[in-house]
Amino acid sequence: MPQVPSAEAMMARDAASRGLGIELVDHAEGRAVTRMTVRADMVNGHAVAHGGLIFTLADTAFACACNSYGPVTVAAAAEIVFVAPAHAGDVLTAEAVVRTRFGRAGVYDVTVRRGGDVIAEFRGRSHELGSRPRAGSAEQAPRAD
Repeated sequence: MPQVPSAEAMMARDAASRGLGIELVDHAEGRAVTRMTVRADMVNGHAVAHGGLIFTLADTAFACACNSYGPVTVAAAAEIVFVAPAHAGDVLTAEAVVRTRFGRAGVYDVTVRRGGDVIAEFRGRSHELGSRPRAGSAEQAPRAD
């Protein structure tokens, strides 16, 4: 499986993910796997992993997958469904997979697991930044010079 340098370069500059111990485990075009160990300082008042940190793990996998094509791509929207709790000491993996890309947009699904158990399901919508015009857009119209 060929490695795509853009996801690695992005992760090298990602201080937030690094601070949470999130690692890029594997990636290819349209796909990425990240991993994080839930630390004691990542649990909430109910002694379960804070949902925002599980979201961050999934969001990082999403970012790596949608940036694997080269152009800078950001999140336009995302949602998560928490399926089961995670606890301190759990090692979580998030696998992001592209579902579709159209124009400058894309839809990606991310599954967060602890071993074989599903912890959360995340869906993200991406938006590619840059100057590539969309078919039929005003950006593509001929100039009247």
